[in-house]
Amino acid sequence: MTTKILLADDDDLVRTAVQRILAMDDHHVTAVGSGQELLACVSDDFDVIILDINMPGMDGFETLEHLNTKGLNIPVLFLTGAGSMAYAVKAINLGAYDFLTKPIEDIEIFHAKIRRAIEKRTFLRNEKLYKIKLEQEVKAKTRELAEKNILLEQYSNHLEKATVQIMSSLQTAMEEKDEYTAGHTRRVTEYAMLLGKAVQLNEEDRIVLKRAAQFHDIGKLVIDLSCIQKPGKLTAREWELIKKHPEIGASIIEPLQFMERERDIIRHHHEKLDGSGYPDGIGGSKLDRLTRILTIADSFDAMTSRRNYRKNMSTVEAMAELHRCGGSQFDPDLVEDFSGIILSAGSLYQQ
Repeated sequence: MTTKILLADDDDLVRTAVQRILAMDDHHVTAVGSGQELLACVSDDFDVIILDINMPGMDGFETLEHLNTKGLNIPVLFLTGAGSMAYAVKAINLGAYDFLTKPIEDIEIFHAKIRRAIEKRTFLRNEKLYKIKLEQEVKAKTRELAEKNILLEQYSNHLEKATVQIMSSLQTAMEEKDEYTAGHTRRVTEYAMLLGKAVQLNEEDRIVLKRAAQFHDIGKLVIDLSCIQKPGKLTAREWELIKKHPEIGASIIEPLQFMERERDIIRHHHEKLDGSGYPDGIGGSKLDRLTRILTIADSFDAMTSRRNYRKNMSTVEAMAELHRCGGSQFDPDLVEDFSGIILSAGSLYQQ
């Protein structure tokens, strides 16, 4: 492959002599008489630049400074006369690759320096191509990973939705077996979401609250339904069994990593602010806002729903009970917000 060399020297005799020497190695030479001309015709196509120092108008140093701003990375060899080695040192400090003395007396050394400069240019080109190729490969891999991540996210979302639907169907089937619990989960979820909206929960919290409400009683799936459906009050043993459903529900949710927050809410939806609830007896700041919302929604529906062993309360009676237990069992501020929602709805929530 023929190399292209750009030569700038204001001396016609020097330009001709250098061109002839370079032609001996089959180099293609473009020769100009000034720094301005060199800057006008320089491009990335050239492999080496040979630049005289002492030229009228724009000397070699100024020309090199302008070349540096172009970022072409073409090796520059300065032509310097005898006795001007200080110029050569200055040129190298400016970024020149090497220097050539004139008149040219040792042809072999001249050609050796030109070949080293060409090798340097080849290395720089290959390095640039490698970086471009590497950058392209990185971008391609990034796009590929992004596409795979989208597919994985879609698959994960599909699994989450499928899991939620299956669990919801199981819980609905369980509730429908008992006329007294039918619709409980749906109503609790509705109450919880209304309260969540009233207190301006963000979207993520609303999603978590909805799932926790949908599955707050899923632990009852493994409890003997005869115990739940039994007419009359439960025995102490039966009541202890029923009280295990928050723990059991949390255990059912445990393997589902995408429902980590929901698991804790499900486990604690029968806890009380004063710490007298179950299963862990925690209260106060240990009960997060979503748990407090679900506790109110669940308790309100339980009080206003008919059971096989007791009569249901009216909406007004249930709200009075929530207020009475505000501060001990329920968050009083949330009770106040919930009261505004329910009572403003009038007969909509009358049981």
